[in-house]
Amino acid sequence: MPLSRFQQRLSLGEIRDGDRIELVADEGARAEIAQRLGLLALDRLEAHVALSRDGDTIEAKGRVKAALDQACVATGDPVRAHVDEAFDLRFIPEPTGTSPDEEVELSDDELDTMFHDGKSIDLAAAVTDSLALALDPYPRSAAADAALREAGVLSEEEASPFAALAALKGKLPGE
Repeated sequence: MPLSRFQQRLSLGEIRDGDRIELVADEGARAEIAQRLGLLALDRLEAHVALSRDGDTIEAKGRVKAALDQACVATGDPVRAHVDEAFDLRFIPEPTGTSPDEEVELSDDELDTMFHDGKSIDLAAAVTDSLALALDPYPRSAAADAALREAGVLSEEEASPFAALAALKGKLPGE
């Protein structure tokens, strides 16, 4: 089932066991996703997905690939990044008999489980979430170390307990 656009929802009625889907985000979708994820640019976003189905449970296994620019945490300069990340997601019906505010506990083996409404799955949102999880949380440009030093931020070596002990060593009487 090749898709030429980054479709937001797939009807459960159209999903067949063994379907393969190629999702490609167009310029408009990439701009929205870049804004949502706080990216400076998202030049490419695609996902290759194989679906399997067991009743109302849908498994989506595949890869998300992206080319993007993140803002350096120290300077704000663009930091180029490429993502090529595997994902394995399971979509199951929303639990019944719970209130919308009630917390649902998932076991460790269910951490990549998402809920659907019994009518459709939001594969594009799941791919976007997979991309978000693959991003570097602290992107740093080549100028980051100099900018941090100028701002008075100590390096890990300078801030370590051993560095503090070394500084005290020279201040001991008789040294």
